[in-house]
Amino acid sequence: MTGVQAHYANLLAEHYTWMLGGDVERVAAEDGALLKQIGVAAPRRPDAVAVDLGCGPGPQTLALADMGFSTVIAVDTSQELLDELTEHARSRPAVRPVNMDLLEALPGVASPGPLEAVVCMRDSVLCLPDHRDVTSLMERVAAALAANGAFMLTYRDLTEPLAGVDRFLPVRSDEDRIMLCALDYAPDTVTVSDLVYTRGDIGWELHKSSYQKLRLAPDWVAEQVAAAGLDVTHHSPLERGMWSTVATKTA
Repeated sequence: MTGVQAHYANLLAEHYTWMLGGDVERVAAEDGALLKQIGVAAPRRPDAVAVDLGCGPGPQTLALADMGFSTVIAVDTSQELLDELTEHARSRPAVRPVNMDLLEALPGVASPGPLEAVVCMRDSVLCLPDHRDVTSLMERVAAALAANGAFMLTYRDLTEPLAGVDRFLPVRSDEDRIMLCALDYAPDTVTVSDLVYTRGDIGWELHKSSYQKLRLAPDWVAEQVAAAGLDVTHHSPLERGMWSTVATKTA
């Protein structure tokens, strides 16, 4: 099990939906609005297939299903999060969860035919082992997309390091749970240490685990997408340090 896989298995998967606000359907509606806003259109064909790389509990997967894709292949290495997605998707038969590494999913493993859309959201691309794997992912997405198909990334810009106490960031809290993270920077990566306090019968208990994310400059990401042969149609910042990049495959 890799560092990222172990982190999700040992800590983050249990708290991930709560971290997003606790309401997957609400987040799915927000994701659907974002997808349409920045250029991921509803499918053109009744048999259109989309792939969600790094789906987690699946709000963006549900959004794609609600947009009308006949099949939405949801890829993640966390079986716990895939099981959660399966529960959320009971009324959406288009959703097909797949336990698989992101780089193994494309082209052809997750879907035998060209894809209308591929999304990779919420820092999933930052969890790849190194920059070469990011470039490889772009190339595999480009090969798998149908003509005029869309590719959407959302990811955090971690290129500017935080120093001192600014490295400690609150994530979410309520009466029974508090989550924060600490960031430690290396030239190409940042170690994210997640700290979750949960209230039990005998008081507060601390759960902690760390994993690495890549530090990817947004313009570098856009350059890799273009180098893979896709046309970048949208590239701009979102809220809280996040960026979005959308590209299409020329017919």
